[in-house]
Amino acid sequence: PFELGSSLGRALLTPTRIYVKPILAALKAGLPIKALAHITGGGFWENIPRVLPAGTIARIDLSAIPVLPVFSWLAKLGGISAHEMLRTFNCGIGMVIVVGADGAEATKAQLVDMGETVVELGSIAPGPDEPYVEPTGALRLDTTGSWAASAR
Repeated sequence: PFELGSSLGRALLTPTRIYVKPILAALKAGLPIKALAHITGGGFWENIPRVLPAGTIARIDLSAIPVLPVFSWLAKLGGISAHEMLRTFNCGIGMVIVVGADGAEATKAQLVDMGETVVELGSIAPGPDEPYVEPTGALRLDTTGSWAASAR
């Protein structure tokens, strides 16, 4: 129900992508990577703030996340809210890279050249002492049942 030609087991057991080679290449190229957040348990709400300095927030545009069909399927079947989906699952975003605005395009180009899919999620802004994620937009979970139409 979530991707043509795939089984539930295959969709759920897709191995985690390993980002070591592209990240190391970007660092060796001198790209201005300031922080990395691997999106695992704790997801967006806990992992992103861990890499931010005090006095900042991450403004994340949830509508920019290209949600994989399996995540929409899980959300509908389990009655799981978008907030909980982003806490429990990565919804298709495995690594968040914080880059200075002046180096964002070069970093994006290098990662795309290495075969990575890059999604611009938002920006870092001044905030209170304790960093947090300030969501904007809405996570696009297709809970209508037309999962195959959004397969990629």
